Amino acid sequence: MTANDVTLSDIRAARERIAGKVERTPTVPSPNLSGHLGAPVYLKLEHRQITGSFKLRGASNAIASLNAGEKARGVVAASTGNHGRALAHAAKLEGMRATICMSRLVPQNKLDEIRRLGAEIRIVGNSQDDAQQEVDRLVAEDGLIMLPPFDHPDIIAGQGTLGLEIIEQVADAALVLVPLSGGGLAAGVAAAVKGVSPGTKVIGVSMARGAAMKASLDAGHPVLVEELPTLADSLGGGIGLDNRLTFSMCRDLLDDVILLNEDEIAAGIRHAYEQEREIVEGAGAVAIAAVLAGKVGASGPTVLILSGRNIDMTLHRKVVCGEAFKESAA
Repeated sequence: MTANDVTLSDIRAARERIAGKVERTPTVPSPNLSGHLGAPVYLKLEHRQITGSFKLRGASNAIASLNAGEKARGVVAASTGNHGRALAHAAKLEGMRATICMSRLVPQNKLDEIRRLGAEIRIVGNSQDDAQQEVDRLVAEDGLIMLPPFDHPDIIAGQGTLGLEIIEQVADAALVLVPLSGGGLAAGVAAAVKGVSPGTKVIGVSMARGAAMKASLDAGHPVLVEELPTLADSLGGGIGLDNRLTFSMCRDLLDDVILLNEDEIAAGIRHAYEQEREIVEGAGAVAIAAVLAGKVGASGPTVLILSGRNIDMTLHRKVVCGEAFKESAA
């Protein structure tokens, strides 16, 4: 790790800062998945946050870290949906202006929730990179404060508070499976988990269709990856060619990365609903999917992060009935 990385002390400070603003989500055993893996499996029910995803941690920490002048200017971000919803919620609590820029790939249900929270929405282009160009313009022309979805120290530190909870709830965890997109969650959780329990492995899980962090790690530097429709839409988007933090932290802290096809992700969503009685979106189901697909080796107590629940319920019904893969992967 470098001197610029987010540290365990940063994450502990974030936890103090966001106390009372986010839920301490439960971690519960899964007898069914324990049987699949041949080792104890626990589910970190992070999808139960009030905004439906872990993103509330980072957004709340970033908003709380702004000074009065910055809060008066308002905030802006690009998002695939969940960061935007979390930022809109955190900004509303502070009476702040929030503008969320998103591509046309973001599902309508996520747009509706962000709009309901009072944020301004800008739909730009067909990728996160296109949406980011509008963010850059608003920063330059309107003076808004950019709070990106992952590559920001306060965002990473906020997400890392989830890792602190995991080790407190499952002190002997041998492995943590974390959804991987731009790397804010994975970097924060890995920094927290390994800071407290160095022997615990942390593995990122992503979709095979457009896994930007995996492609960048393989290349040894951030690269552009085409953004494709996927059941795990919250994991879409690039990591930024000028990535400052999450690429290096994921490179140094993650023990491996697992990729899943659309059928495997769908199986994770179905299992969560039918066996665990939990409604999760594709990105929130990838850790379950990795276990079901036999892509995880039993190394001891294993924690799966269920990161979000913000799935369109019509799509969810189709997935549960086995109808959604062709539509989502077209």
